[in-house]
Amino acid sequence: MLPVSVTPEAGGSAGLVDALFTAGSAVSVTGLIVVDTATYWSGFGHVVILALIELGGLGLMTFASLLGLLLVHRLGLRSRMATSASLGTPTTGDLRELVVGIAKVALTVQAATAVVLAARFALTYDYPPGQALWHGVFHAGSAFNNAGFALYSDNVMGFVADPWVCLPLAVAVILGGVGFPVFIELRRHVRVPRLWSMNTRIVLAGTAVLLVGGTVTITALEWDNPGTLGPLDVPAKLLAGFFAATVARTAGFNSVDTAEMNTQTWFAQDVLMFIGAGPAGTAGGIKITTAAVLLAIVLTEIRGEGAVNVFGKRLSRSVHRQAITVLTLSVAVVMGSTWALLITTQFTLDQLVFEVISAFATVGLSTGITHLLPDGGQLLLVVVMFAGRVGPVTLATALALRSRKRLYELPKERPLIG
Repeated sequence: MLPVSVTPEAGGSAGLVDALFTAGSAVSVTGLIVVDTATYWSGFGHVVILALIELGGLGLMTFASLLGLLLVHRLGLRSRMATSASLGTPTTGDLRELVVGIAKVALTVQAATAVVLAARFALTYDYPPGQALWHGVFHAGSAFNNAGFALYSDNVMGFVADPWVCLPLAVAVILGGVGFPVFIELRRHVRVPRLWSMNTRIVLAGTAVLLVGGTVTITALEWDNPGTLGPLDVPAKLLAGFFAATVARTAGFNSVDTAEMNTQTWFAQDVLMFIGAGPAGTAGGIKITTAAVLLAIVLTEIRGEGAVNVFGKRLSRSVHRQAITVLTLSVAVVMGSTWALLITTQFTLDQLVFEVISAFATVGLSTGITHLLPDGGQLLLVVVMFAGRVGPVTLATALALRSRKRLYELPKERPLIG
């Protein structure tokens, strides 16, 4: 809210709701905005936004990994050693090694992305060296942390056909979303897939399926849309379709106008946003692992089998309950928030569902209605963004920590289902 955070053209200082919404969106690495990031906030304001993005992205990644170590202590020695190896720590108590490892991964990916972007901005778009470097650093941090903030009024629509901008951003988004445990495991056993944990296999397989499926779906649905992919040539259409599928999980950049997309495309992006990416990463959503566990449970029930098996391993029944609980509460938050906005605004159901899922999954894509919502609606989205960022991790960990053995079992009885 400091006057130095806004441009002279904006005048005065930011209002409480605008400042709170922007800060909440940045620290939850969402990317939804109610004022134009490029023209409203000053250079100082942009630094504040980037600092909040880094704290929100890397802070929660570290927090999630530390909670994972806390859970490890409830397991046997062999399981503790295996999990320590997957997290990249020599022992389960070596927290310093864990934090340093996360920092190294984050800095390496962001630095590499920033260099490529800065070079492109300077050599192709004739940015002055200082501006090119700052734009590279800001967008690299925003991409790796899956935030989606951009220093342009049209986000990155001006680079829709430029692979040297869109692809580095997409790669950073994917790497930030897979999660730190996957990074460490691939570094140790990249050539020995049989040594990969179930978590790594699910995240990699799920990421590939969602990227390919999302790219094909969005590109096909928007191929002839004059407001999005229609005017582009074939290579640019494929690039834009891939970029849209990537950022929907959960980065929030947009190289085409989301508000001009078809309703069918919005629904496809709703699914991508709600699922999100991997756990212990910078992305949001209910996570690929949660969706995979739920799918495995459904398929097992359809087949009439007893145990739920994934990649040759049996899932613990406590994991079943945790996944179902996370899904149920997530759906409840989305439905309740959408219902509240339906009562207090005049926007359509598909617009509000998209907006709420984007906030809950910390994506940042919008159909263009965020700044038009009343103050109460914007404050509700702030709460939804915060809940979506810290809720699933905290909830899943709390459920796991509360698990305890009973010394007795109650009699069984089966109600009618369906």
